[in-house]
Amino acid sequence: MASFEEILQQANACGDYRPVVDAIPYAKLIGLDFERFGEDVIFKLPNNPDNIGNPILPAVHGGVVGGFMELAAAIHLVMFMDTPTMPKIVDFSLDYLRAAKGGRDTFAECQVVRQGSRVANVTINAWQTRRENSVATARVHFLLAP
Repeated sequence: MASFEEILQQANACGDYRPVVDAIPYAKLIGLDFERFGEDVIFKLPNNPDNIGNPILPAVHGGVVGGFMELAAAIHLVMFMDTPTMPKIVDFSLDYLRAAKGGRDTFAECQVVRQGSRVANVTINAWQTRRENSVATARVHFLLAP
């Protein structure tokens, strides 16, 4: 079985990052998926009753939303950086803006604000029906060098 670093190297060589997502157990657990549109990537957290945190509303658990956004940022950075290593989180700041309602897919889009030789800054916007109606926004700082 290939190591995670080998999976990353193969993904960088061929441009197919699905094996990277498949190699992350939490990504598989919550159902994280993505679609590439040229240089743009949209991440998807599909509707899943197991991701519901508040069954009365119902709403997706805030930790699932946060984990989805964190993974999306890390995978996005791996797709566009030069070295085949998984970045390490230094800081993650998340703003919940409204409930992510159950019964709907949740989407996220990432933007690399700055990537240096050792640190990268990424912003993430998550929404359900319209990009303008974000359910959460986040900022994350990653350490790139081991």
